[in-house]
This record gives sequence, structure tokens and C-alpha cells, in this order.
Amino acid sequence: MSTQSEHVPPAAVAKAAEKGLKLREKFGRGGTEIGVSRARDLKNRAHLSDEVVKRMASYFARHNVDKRAKNFGDDDNPSAGYVAWLLWGGDAGKDWVEKEKAKLGSSENGTKSKTSSKKKTTH
Repeated sequence: MSTQSEHVPPAAVAKAAEKGLKLREKFGRGGTEIGVSRARDLKNRAHLSDEVVKRMASYFARHNVDKRAKNFGDDDNPSAGYVAWLLWGGDAGKDWVEKEKAKLGSSENGTKSKTSSKKKTTH
């Protein structure tokens, strides 16, 4: 039995992923097969594992720079980076996954041994 949490993407994340899929189909650019697979999961509001949440956080950290590209946010002629960003849930996905990852961090900290966090004092 898995002890991992399951994370369900909110509706705004699902909507962004669906938009990304539609733009990718229309313009034929943006994202990888992994991004398309992630978008399908997000669109369907599938339960995501802790590992997927961590991978999503990593994606957003690496690709935040893509937001500076020409045509980022342009639905009429979107940059490939914009389409990919949407596939991963867009800004709503980034915000949500940061909150979910923070919860993971606090639950992981709660399971660490208390002896490892004791301070040594010297007199």
C-alpha cells in the first residue's frame, strides 16, 4: 500500500491544460509527448502522485524564463513555450503545484527523527 498523497488538480489547472492541448493541435507546436500526457491528466483532473507534483514544480522552475518569449500569452500566434506552459497547467498550475509541494515539505519534515534536529550545546 502506498503512503503517498494524491493530488487532484483544480478546475483552473484543468482548463489551462485543455487550452494548451487545443492550441498545440491548432498550431502544431509546443510541448513534448510528456507534456501532452501531463495535460491529459490535468484536463481529466486525475489523481497525481507526490512524484508528479515534484516533477511539475521542477518543470515550472526551469521554464519560468519561457514567459519572456515573444508571443507568450498570444492565443492567436502562441509561442511554443506558451503552449508548453499551458500543457503543464499554466499559471494556475504553477501556483497550485507550489502549494502542494509545500504541503509535501511540511509532511516530510514532520516524519523526520526528532533526534536529528536536536541542537548540541556547549558550555
